[in-house]
Amino acid sequence: MSNSVVISIIESMMFPDFGALYQRKGFNELKVESVRKAITLVKKQTIDYIVVEFSYAYSTNYSGIYKSNIEVLLVSLFKYSPNTKVIVLAKKKEMQYLHVLDAVDYPIHGVLQLPTTIDKMESLI
Repeated sequence: MSNSVVISIIESMMFPDFGALYQRKGFNELKVESVRKAITLVKKQTIDYIVVEFSYAYSTNYSGIYKSNIEVLLVSLFKYSPNTKVIVLAKKKEMQYLHVLDAVDYPIHGVLQLPTTIDKMESLI
């Protein structure tokens, strides 16, 4: 698995550091600060996993039609990396809004409520 790649999209301080787990599992972790930067990477290389924190758009509308920060990422994966597994992290208050991702119809590999543990993440990879 030494060529396996995981992208961590770190947009908040709540994002857990799973670097030691990824290293132990043989993943090369690429850390980015935005969905846009992750999409750029997805266009250039094969990505096995993307770990991203979900944010619901309470009063704004991401990219006009989207209701969260990651829908545009999921749409991009259809074209550029359809086998990438997406793991969504969400705060307890955001969990009730995860259904907005259903509109994209890209399969979510797993959802973990924050704060989470390394054991729960390990069960997904």
